[in-house]
Amino acid sequence: MKRHADQFGLAAMCRVLSVHRSGYYAWLRGPISPRERDDQRLLGLIKHSWLESGSVYGHRKITSDLRELGETCSRHRVARLMKSEGLRAMVGYGRKPRPLSGPVGSVAKNVLARGFKVSEPNRAWVTDITYIRTYDGFMYLAVVLDLFSRQVVGWATRPTQHTDLVLQALLAAVWRRKPAPGLLLHSDQGTQFTSEDWQCFLREHDIVCSMSRRGNCHDNAAMESFFQLLKRERIKRRIYSNHDEARADVFQYIEMFYNPTRRHGSNGGLSPIEFERQYALNG
Repeated sequence: MKRHADQFGLAAMCRVLSVHRSGYYAWLRGPISPRERDDQRLLGLIKHSWLESGSVYGHRKITSDLRELGETCSRHRVARLMKSEGLRAMVGYGRKPRPLSGPVGSVAKNVLARGFKVSEPNRAWVTDITYIRTYDGFMYLAVVLDLFSRQVVGWATRPTQHTDLVLQALLAAVWRRKPAPGLLLHSDQGTQFTSEDWQCFLREHDIVCSMSRRGNCHDNAAMESFFQLLKRERIKRRIYSNHDEARADVFQYIEMFYNPTRRHGSNGGLSPIEFERQYALNG
């Protein structure tokens, strides 16, 4: 009755439901139950976790956050409370298809062969390019991802898709991680990755080149998965004013949220940085 008070008159509801009006008012004045009081307390923690994630997390990841705080609630209870407050995970983003290009003669073998499970850091990386809409035109983002922890180890943005874009992202990754010789780096067959400049950089740094089969996006599924997360959780149907605004938001997502904080399913619910920290401690 309380929930529908703005739709129906109280007298009509009391008559239909055979409830005395005095009894209804007595119920309104009564104290809330311990369960409802605990729901309100828990809802405050849920809202905090949801807002801290940038309004991205769903009930599963929020449940993990609550359990880290010592709460023993089930994910079904968290889902119910989130639904009652209209809190939802960020879902859905359409991806513009990108035409394949590149000279067939410079394509490397698919050495990775979908071996996305890696036992230690800096053994296998994947890379690719995506686009971000701005009112100044598309901004292109190149990312290098470590398959061990799914951490973004290098990234760069440019207004064009020239080879310089992917070289800057890879240079940042090599500078940050300093991988040993023999690192495997997987990409698609785009012209940036089949270029002589790219291939020379790989040879100079003893990096083994691997490429997806032509037209098979599943060969680089880990990289595609990251781009889907970025667009779904941060860029979803948004057009930035300019490239500087877009780059600042990408920086905030990658360096302030995704790498250090965002829980990743392949890491047992740990963020990429925390997963590598645990690996180093146990190693």
